[in-house]
Amino acid sequence: MSRNQEDPLYNRVEEARGLLGLSRSDLASAVGVHYQTIGYIERGEYNPSLALALKLAKALKVEVSQIFSTKPFRKESK
Repeated sequence: MSRNQEDPLYNRVEEARGLLGLSRSDLASAVGVHYQTIGYIERGEYNPSLALALKLAKALKVEVSQIFSTKPFRKESK
């Protein structure tokens, strides 16, 4: 694997945001980024910095490990 390639980062930002009833704009304002950045993160098109990941976790009231992982999250059964 090339050093320039990033390992995939899986996330549950959209689910956590939805549970709190926050829009992308709401979350973006809370962490100081553009709302489009939240969309890029949710779609896995952009990996946040550690500082931003920590801000997102705080705003979403979860631990970082609950919304970001280097391994795919297991599907929750309903």
